[in-house]
Amino acid sequence: MAMARRDRVAKVVAGIGDAGLRNLRAAGRDHQSRLQRRRSAFSFVRRLHPFSLASLVFALVVSISGGGSVRASEAKIWEEFSGEKALAHVERLVDFGPRPPGSDGIEKSRDYIENQLRLSGWQVTRQTFTDDTPRGKVHFVNLIARFAGQGKAAPSFLLCSHYDTKTFDTIRFVGANDGGSSTGLLLELGRVLGRHGNLAARIELVFFDGEEAYDHYSENDGLYGSRYLARQLQASGAKQFRGGILFDMVGQRSLKITLPMDSPAEMARDIFASAEALKLRSYFTYLDREMIDDHTPLNALGVPTIDLIDFSFAWWHTADDTIDKLSAQSLQIVGSVAAYYLSELALK
Repeated sequence: MAMARRDRVAKVVAGIGDAGLRNLRAAGRDHQSRLQRRRSAFSFVRRLHPFSLASLVFALVVSISGGGSVRASEAKIWEEFSGEKALAHVERLVDFGPRPPGSDGIEKSRDYIENQLRLSGWQVTRQTFTDDTPRGKVHFVNLIARFAGQGKAAPSFLLCSHYDTKTFDTIRFVGANDGGSSTGLLLELGRVLGRHGNLAARIELVFFDGEEAYDHYSENDGLYGSRYLARQLQASGAKQFRGGILFDMVGQRSLKITLPMDSPAEMARDIFASAEALKLRSYFTYLDREMIDDHTPLNALGVPTIDLIDFSFAWWHTADDTIDKLSAQSLQIVGSVAAYYLSELALK
């Protein structure tokens, strides 16, 4: 058998010829070279530290899948809201002292709000006007922000807060909760929304000046900023806005958001549903009466706007409305529910 096999091999080799034999030998050498490279590569992988091997496998998977980063838009927006960051904004505003219309304090607040919004990608416009008040003519400035990346798309939803504090002659009123908490919350919402351009493009942020009345709320006193905005919207076409949220006094430690009885029913239902989804329903209830606030002119205009306000605040319009009465947790609760409502219901 061995002799026969050698004879067959000899005949095959003889039939190949010299040139064919050279090619066969070259192919053999090439095959041996490929085997050697495979052995070397396998030996290298075997020598890798387990962590390095895992990293190599991960890199290959990322390379095949086209990338491994998680975009902000894939996250749950309500989990990005930070009560701590919101409270830090409130502390900064309170540091400016009383902030009634026309004061140095409110001008510093304006600069701060504008700078923070621009850092989050918003373009800010000052809506300036003068109105008659019980103390004569007063200059007011609303701040209106639209997301820089929205192009020509018109926003369809309003998020509002007032950033002024009430004028007092006898006490030093810094409005940590009344004017401060809602502004800090809205600035933090602006930061979070800025990471989600598809949502931010549909939202307009409004910071009202002159919410506080000098004497008492009436058709001619108080709500100066929101009444002016409503007039401007009526003249230019308010139909672009299908709804809005007003934040006011949302930071006290023993939080209880009290929706006014005149809240738009569907919006109230969805706010309660959002709170329920986040297991925060116990912090939201109804107030036993209607409320005059910056949402009033917008609702009268036909833009359904809900007032998220905690009217159980014992230090309302007193010198004790100070930063120690607030908590980051309360701001976290309201901000998270609002973010959930926006992303999952209002703008879905």
